[in-house]
Amino acid sequence: MLMSIPSPSSGSLDLGPITLRMYGFMIALGVIAAVWLMGKRFMSKGINPDHASGLAMWIVPAGIIGARVYHVITDWRRFEGNWDEAVQIWRGGLGILGGVIFGLLAAFFYCRKHNLDIKEVMDGVAPALALAQCIGRWGNYFNQELFGRPTNLPWGLEIHQRKRPIEYVAEETFHPTFLYESLWNALVVILLIKLGKLGKLPSGLLMVAYFISYSIGRLWIEALRIDEASKLLGLRINIWVFTVVLIASAVILFVGSRQNIDPDQPAEPKSTG
Repeated sequence: MLMSIPSPSSGSLDLGPITLRMYGFMIALGVIAAVWLMGKRFMSKGINPDHASGLAMWIVPAGIIGARVYHVITDWRRFEGNWDEAVQIWRGGLGILGGVIFGLLAAFFYCRKHNLDIKEVMDGVAPALALAQCIGRWGNYFNQELFGRPTNLPWGLEIHQRKRPIEYVAEETFHPTFLYESLWNALVVILLIKLGKLGKLPSGLLMVAYFISYSIGRLWIEALRIDEASKLLGLRINIWVFTVVLIASAVILFVGSRQNIDPDQPAEPKSTG
């Protein structure tokens, strides 16, 4: 049984003349895995799998920009007087929800440009998005950030003293919320793939199922986190945001699933680009 999870001594890896920042490296691995899964799912839907890499070229830059914008907006106090740090992405600080929103907007424009069915594409993207997050969250591990409250559980995460909030400087091990979210996202990937195979949801609603399942995980994980964050009525902004996202997504899924679908209606032809 584990006694604790050690944290890395550094957030980077020196490879001769090259310094590899592990935060960015884990995000890159997540993107590669997501493109692979998207390609497999597109192929099963009759969509040219080359669109997976093409779509990633639009989604990834938009997603990174959106994720950083969301983080800066929701935690703006930490940047007061140091606004130059707002662009230092390698130091951590990407708000997933902002990345998803900007990424979906980019996907919409990509589908319009290439005459693709946006609903079918979103059904292919949803599990891949969760997979990217599953892997990318390990970047927080290398940065020793976004950990939870102190814990004596066997899987408690060791955090260097200089990385601990001042009020917890005497504590040594904390809830590894990065790991909780990574494992949760792995379950989301499996759930979405299973839902897709069952074929019970109308086209396009698999992405809504992603928002619901991911938001549920983020709510209890956010409740564990102790890193500095903007609050509203005593609760972290992200808790309010993901509560709204969860409720809105649940309503959309309920309404969309109850739509009358004529089983005899021929399916629309899919564009293969």
